[in-house]
Amino acid sequence: MLATIADPQRAPEMLAVRESIRGWRFYDGFRTDMNSPVRIPQIGTFTPVLNNEGTDLPAALQTILEIGDSEALTRTVDDAFSGSHVMIDNHSGRFELQLQQHGILRPLSASELSDGTLRFLLLTAALLTPRPPELMVLNEPETSLHPDLLPALARLILEATKHTQLVVVSHAQQLLQILEDSSLCSRIHLEKSFGETKITGSTIFNKPSWDWPPR
Repeated sequence: MLATIADPQRAPEMLAVRESIRGWRFYDGFRTDMNSPVRIPQIGTFTPVLNNEGTDLPAALQTILEIGDSEALTRTVDDAFSGSHVMIDNHSGRFELQLQQHGILRPLSASELSDGTLRFLLLTAALLTPRPPELMVLNEPETSLHPDLLPALARLILEATKHTQLVVVSHAQQLLQILEDSSLCSRIHLEKSFGETKITGSTIFNKPSWDWPPR
């Protein structure tokens, strides 16, 4: 319907809905394995929005430093990795991410970072975007993260909720508890019953009305 009826003359409402949905962002998972393109230098361009795969991470972080909330970026990195800060090296137009950590004599490149550290920086770039969307969805952001990073991740998510609506799908109870304790978040608990996913506590009187259409 959105593809065929979204005509600005006949159906301006449908066009508005389609354009709104196009602006939503979904971050379902980032590759952080040793062969991930996130770990190698990438062409540096103006990047206010991190792509779904996160391959433009250095450019996205540099854009935040230049036109975004650079203080929030510095504060978030220090919150997660005490005494650390990110740097972006420019090698003939290719940007390389480096992380200077406390107690280490030289900065570590993206190829040397652990999966969890790199994933946290990817989430940081996504959530601190200079152009926040109307809706952003994070699917299991706790994947590969050390449990000690979950409080910092929760604070980062709460910071991002000031500018965009966030839907976080997670199994990490520590992360969920911190978010739930905040007045900015509400929690919906899902459970499976005979293969069907239901909202805990839902009944025939308060569940969403939905019927599969006949073929």
